[in-house]
Amino acid sequence: MNFKHLHYFWVTAKAGGVVRAGEQLHITPQTLSGQIKLLEARLGRPLFRKSGRRLELTDDGRVALRYADEIFALGSELQTALHEQGGRATQVPALRVGAADSVAKSVVCRLLEPALQLPEPVRLVCTEGKFADLLAQLALHRLDLVLADEPLPQRLSVKAFNHALGQSPMSFFCAPSLRPQLRGRFPACLNGAPMLLPGAATPVRPALEAWLARHRLHPRVVAEFDDGASMKTFGRSGHGVFLAPAVLEQEIQAQYGVQCIGRSEEIVESFYAVSVERRITHPAVVAITQAARGALFG
Repeated sequence: MNFKHLHYFWVTAKAGGVVRAGEQLHITPQTLSGQIKLLEARLGRPLFRKSGRRLELTDDGRVALRYADEIFALGSELQTALHEQGGRATQVPALRVGAADSVAKSVVCRLLEPALQLPEPVRLVCTEGKFADLLAQLALHRLDLVLADEPLPQRLSVKAFNHALGQSPMSFFCAPSLRPQLRGRFPACLNGAPMLLPGAATPVRPALEAWLARHRLHPRVVAEFDDGASMKTFGRSGHGVFLAPAVLEQEIQAQYGVQCIGRSEEIVESFYAVSVERRITHPAVVAITQAARGALFG
């Protein structure tokens, strides 16, 4: 494969089109298109498709872009290492982690922080996506670890192992402007209250619905979100009550300016590290699991 052609593809994907990429590379759009077609012929896959007047990446194009990101990041790292070490390059090992998009970003950050505090430095390479997609990358050894809020499904034929990190009960929050509209004490105040729900595919949703049914609570569902950050942003604006792991209670109140109106030990969110190792030996992963089971989730 001609890496010059790969670089042209990479710049075009980042720029969003051949005209802008050609300006950056100081070549004509026609020449650039021709070089990318040579790369597509070599790979046997189309990397772009036209969408109106723009170019969009195909599924194969997105895969190629991920690899190109890593290839050119390593090239940049090589130059930096040679420059800083006076020719004695020392490569920092990478820990490639996939985080399921249903896991709160703050939880991911707090889970991974111990890996950056080791005596031997490690370079985190973080990817976010659907749990099933991340497991596929783990099976191909493109990831070392997957963080999720559910265990590896038994129906999937992926040779990997679950490592329980801990669990957190759930807290309920609302904006100060909404609190006077909630009648009564928690949890009765949720009856008829506007509520923001996690998406139907999130693991905590069935537990929440069962809890509401047990307590005969009927909130008014305003919106549903797969992305927890969007849900909290809407909650901050006073659109409804939302829930999040109690382990993040103080952080959420400080960041979003909301109030905790109650907690439930019956609704629990669990967290897992999934790896191809039955017995964890990677020092960074050991640090992550030990800190989670100790300081974070206790």
